[in-house]
Amino acid sequence: MSKINLNRRIMLRGLGGALLAAPFLSSLFERSSKAAATAGPKRTILMYTAYGCITNNWFPAKLDGDLLDTDLLPTSLAPLAPFAKKLLIPRGMRTMNEWTADNKGPGTGRGQGNDVHTQVTASALTCQPVTPNSDDPFSFNSATKFQALPLGPSLDHVIAQQLSADGTPLLMNIAGLTKESPQSAISYSDSQKIYDPVNAAGAFSQLTGILDLNSPVNADTWAVSKGKAISDLVKDDLSTLARKDMSKADKDKLAAWVALTNDVGRAISATCSRQLAMKLGATNTIASGEGDVVTRKVSATMDNADVYSAIAALTAACNVNPVVVLKYPNNFVFSGLGINADSDNLNHRLNQASMVGPCVANVIELLLKLDRYYAQKFANLVQMLDSIPEGDGRTVLDNSAVVWTMEDSDGCAHNLNNHPFIQAGSAGGYFKTGKIIHLDPTSGATPEQMLGRSTAQCGPGSDMQADGISQATGTDAKYGNAPVNKYYCNIMNAMGLKADANGFPAKDGQASEVIRFGYSDKTEEFSGGFKAAPDAQIHSPGGFSELKA
Repeated sequence: MSKINLNRRIMLRGLGGALLAAPFLSSLFERSSKAAATAGPKRTILMYTAYGCITNNWFPAKLDGDLLDTDLLPTSLAPLAPFAKKLLIPRGMRTMNEWTADNKGPGTGRGQGNDVHTQVTASALTCQPVTPNSDDPFSFNSATKFQALPLGPSLDHVIAQQLSADGTPLLMNIAGLTKESPQSAISYSDSQKIYDPVNAAGAFSQLTGILDLNSPVNADTWAVSKGKAISDLVKDDLSTLARKDMSKADKDKLAAWVALTNDVGRAISATCSRQLAMKLGATNTIASGEGDVVTRKVSATMDNADVYSAIAALTAACNVNPVVVLKYPNNFVFSGLGINADSDNLNHRLNQASMVGPCVANVIELLLKLDRYYAQKFANLVQMLDSIPEGDGRTVLDNSAVVWTMEDSDGCAHNLNNHPFIQAGSAGGYFKTGKIIHLDPTSGATPEQMLGRSTAQCGPGSDMQADGISQATGTDAKYGNAPVNKYYCNIMNAMGLKADANGFPAKDGQASEVIRFGYSDKTEEFSGGFKAAPDAQIHSPGGFSELKA
């Protein structure tokens, strides 16, 4: 891709979409009105961490109500306390396709019997079962345990296919890896198609066409930076379109869309600069030397992980890609944090790849240290996004849905109920913020029960034996089962995605609201694999109304 093409595409993306979609102007305008009511474009930024967390310390004690900084300060989320008014914590959700020892085919367990990691990461953002299926949760068959893949695209691709210029998200692995295996991949461009990440250099190269002050700037970009309206750059095309036989209502809609596009252009040209890149720290070179590749310092205030976050923030501010995924590595030794054990073994509370055995010394404190590190990285990302103004008193953060989630709830139990999610930003006013919202109140769980049981093993007073198979460190399976499919529908609707006649997201769909996503919203219907449960479907369509502003 040439630098000139990248510049022009960024500046003309909004209007170009309107011109290309002219035959469908009514549905286009309805979508734009719903998803772009503010001056800035919408973005979805996902931060994904491997395994789980110590839920007792991660979740605030409050289960529902206003989120205050004092709710966060006693928890692992303390670094996020300054942003409490811009946060949303949806409680009581479940992700799909949980591995348990009872997953032995249709009507048993809570998912497929492939692997404690493979099926979970594959289904995390797809809500799809994997193939080939296994009904033996302890089998070491290579095809089912290590190579199984989901039967549909992941959320990041579903959004990007409608909104990104090239139809793909920006996926970065924070360890700089450029290949993912089926046991770790979360991003899928289509059924059974792993989408590989880029490293910092690859991601930043996508920005150099608009940031490199030593490279030639094309005439269109120069004109917009000097205040010229985007619509003036394509006035001949607009004039041709205006001469078409359109109703007055469609002409009014076109005029409104043009005004919106010019607003977006002004917002981008005002913020997207090399100066911003340097301020965020996106121009820093990934550090090498002692320590690990994630936590190694590039300056007194930033480590390598922060550089990736800065590139994500810059990508959002420049509107190069409205869908960004930051994936932290699995099976990683965070030696820079003083943790000298593999992160997977550590989450199992063991010193080797098993599920039962004697606890590693001080394992709870080591896991809490990792939880706090992740929380600080998310807080740094939030701060970067909130530091970039975007008109009408809003920031890039305000016009985004920035979500941190993880593979499991508790990393030893590998349970997927009561799943940790925290969101920053309202996506332009779509979501409530400054709230903790309990989405599964009918379960009858108390706030204490919803803190989970991560400290039940390997802590003071325990027998210092870890047993992941029993799931004793996970939240009781009766609680926290609101389907994550609905939350994903909320995110897609906040971004303004179109849907087909059945409410599934569809690039060429005519419906204005996504109400269905994935294979099923009941994890037990994943047992046995695709079509094993005859009634597998979305039983509760639509997003969570409780989350909407």
